[in-house]
Amino acid sequence: MSLATKKAAAKTALVTILEEMMTREETSIEEFSERIIDVLEVWLKEASIQYISGLIAPNGAVTGTFEGKLE
Repeated sequence: MSLATKKAAAKTALVTILEEMMTREETSIEEFSERIIDVLEVWLKEASIQYISGLIAPNGAVTGTFEGKLE
């Protein structure tokens, strides 16, 4: 999966959190932060790394420059 395919769900979750927090008489920065981090963690765990090239390991440690991107 890529981050782009899960972006809408993450955005919806964040909007829900913001709307819920704005309707309260008492807010909690700690709770708000925790809920935001939870959404981001779920979203980022969906990321995949697309490896293109750049690393070699003929007989030993891997060397080179990683060429790829986080999707």
